[in-house]
Amino acid sequence: MESILSGVLRFQQDDFPREREYFEHLAAKPQRPKALFITCSDSRVMPNHITKTEPGELFTIRNAGNLVPPYNEVMAGGEIATIEYSVAVLGVKHLIVCGHSGCGAMEAMLHPEKMEDLHAVQSWLSHAEATRQIMKLKHRDLSGEERMMVAVEENVLVQMNNLSTHPCVAARIATGEVRIYGWYYDIAKGKILQYHPGTRKFEVLGGEAHASIPLPLRYTDDPVLERDPSARD
Repeated sequence: MESILSGVLRFQQDDFPREREYFEHLAAKPQRPKALFITCSDSRVMPNHITKTEPGELFTIRNAGNLVPPYNEVMAGGEIATIEYSVAVLGVKHLIVCGHSGCGAMEAMLHPEKMEDLHAVQSWLSHAEATRQIMKLKHRDLSGEERMMVAVEENVLVQMNNLSTHPCVAARIATGEVRIYGWYYDIAKGKILQYHPGTRKFEVLGGEAHASIPLPLRYTDDPVLERDPSARD
């Protein structure tokens, strides 16, 4: 905790005075984020750092497993309200679901016996039950790091599908106002792979952004996520 408090003091004494005008400008105008970035609460994932964005450019949702509960107005929680606000009020047009390597939530999803005493975690990971079933039925031959990687990728697609159940999102997908993207972030290699609906694979992100509209193709055509080992090297 001492290092955190020391950091706050350095910000107040050094950084803020030097950048006072920038922060005053930031506070004077309403936020206009470019994208809604849905990612894991893992402390190693730094959305602004990996996208090189400034404060005010990303509207962020973080939780264990980058999960998106399907729309339910009766049981509306923080994620549902944040999605609605970002799209309907802030006018965000780009929605990114970003999973990552070594995800503890996906590890727990694959090994439910490790969560016997974590009742809240068990309940939360029910939003990844479709991912667990897909792994069980379609990828039972995988093991080790490859199994984990594919689980994270499959979960990104499941959460993209869940995201499209939200009325404010579905309506704007239909009119072409909103686009959904699926990313896999490899922490150790600094790579971001993006789901390409044409190839049904996660491919190294280049200069072009591929959105899945209205849904990832794996839900409307071939239910199997194709694996491209070369993209991981």
